[in-house]
Amino acid sequence: MLPLLFYVFIGIVFIQFLYYIVVFGKFAFAKPKKNNLKRIPVSVIVCAKNEEENVAKFIPILATQNYPDFEIILIDDASSDSTLDLFEAFEKEYSNIRLVKVANNEAFWGNKKFALTLGIKAASKEYLLFTDADCYPTSENWIAEMSSNFTMQKTIILGYGAYEKIPKSFLNKIIRFETLLTAVQYFSWAKIGMPYMGVGRNMAYKKEEFFNVNGFIDHMKIRSGDDDLFVNQAATKKNITTCFTPDSFTYSKPKTSFKDWFTQKRRHVATANFYKPFDRVQLGLFYCSQLLFVLLPIVLLIFQFQWIIVLSLIGFRYIFAWTVLGLSAGKLKEKDAIYWFPIIEIILIFTQLNVFITNIFSKPVHWK
Repeated sequence: MLPLLFYVFIGIVFIQFLYYIVVFGKFAFAKPKKNNLKRIPVSVIVCAKNEEENVAKFIPILATQNYPDFEIILIDDASSDSTLDLFEAFEKEYSNIRLVKVANNEAFWGNKKFALTLGIKAASKEYLLFTDADCYPTSENWIAEMSSNFTMQKTIILGYGAYEKIPKSFLNKIIRFETLLTAVQYFSWAKIGMPYMGVGRNMAYKKEEFFNVNGFIDHMKIRSGDDDLFVNQAATKKNITTCFTPDSFTYSKPKTSFKDWFTQKRRHVATANFYKPFDRVQLGLFYCSQLLFVLLPIVLLIFQFQWIIVLSLIGFRYIFAWTVLGLSAGKLKEKDAIYWFPIIEIILIFTQLNVFITNIFSKPVHWK
C-alpha cells in the first residue's frame, strides 16, 4: 500500500508542476505590455442594490475618470435604502450619468442578471466596462487602461479586482491570497486560449458579445454568474484578452469575518458547478492535487517510507509554486499575501472542502 501511495504522490507533484509552470507560468512569466491608449466610446455599468454607503463614496470617483468619451449607467435594482435617491442626485450632478430604475419583477425578483440586462440595453456605447457598486478604481486612468486592450478581434477583457489591505488581519491575507490565486488561474487559462471565468468587479466586453449569446438567458435562473458564467459561455481563444497594469485595478472592501467570507465562497463554488465540463475537470483536478499533496506526505512520513525523497519532493513543489505565485503577486501588487503561503494554502484547502460539503446539504444565498 505504501509504495502505491508513494507513486501517487510523485504523480501529484508532477500534476502540480504542470499547473504551476506550464499553465500558471503563462501569466507569471509574461512580459508586461503597454497598449496605445484609445478613444473609443465606453459605457461604465454599475448595478447596485442597497449600497447607499458605497455609492456615495465611489460613484464620484468613476464620474471623474480621465477619459474623453464615456458614460456611466447606474442601475438601481429595487433598493429599499437611499441608493436610488443618491443615484438621482448624481444624475443631476454629472452630465455623463444615466439612471436605470429596476422595479421588483415577480419573474426575476432579486435577479442581478435581469437588472444588468436592462442596463446593458440602455447603454448608448458599444464598449461596456463593468464594476460593482462596492468597488473603486485605483487610478483615474482605469477606463483608459482597460479600453486600450480592445481590438477588432479582442472584444472581452479580463481585469483584476483586488481587495483592500487590512493591517494585522490574517483573514485579510487569506482573502487576498485566494483572490490572487484565482486571478492567476483565470489570467493564465485565458492566455493559453482556454478562458473560463472573469470577475464582475473589473471586466469589459463589446455589447455584441452579450447579444451573440442571447445575454444571460441560458443561465438566468442561476442567481449568480453574471460575470464568470458569461465569460465561460462567450469567451473564446480569439476574442479574449487580459489587462493587469497597475492603473487598471479596482479595489473593494473585503469581508471582515470568517462567516461572511465563507458564505461568499459558497456562492462562488456553487456557480462553478455550471462551468463547461473541461473547466470543471481542470479546476477539480487542481484542487484534488492540492488536497492530496497535503494528505499523502503525512501518511508516508509517519511510516518513514522513502522519507528523504518525500521531503525533497515537498521542497521542490514549494520552490516552483512559491516562485510562480511570487512573480504573479509582484504583477498584481499582492506580495505580502504570499509570505504565509504554506499555511494559508492549507487553510484554503480545508475551507474549500468544508464549502463543498456544506453546499451539498444547503443552497447558498445570492444577490441581496
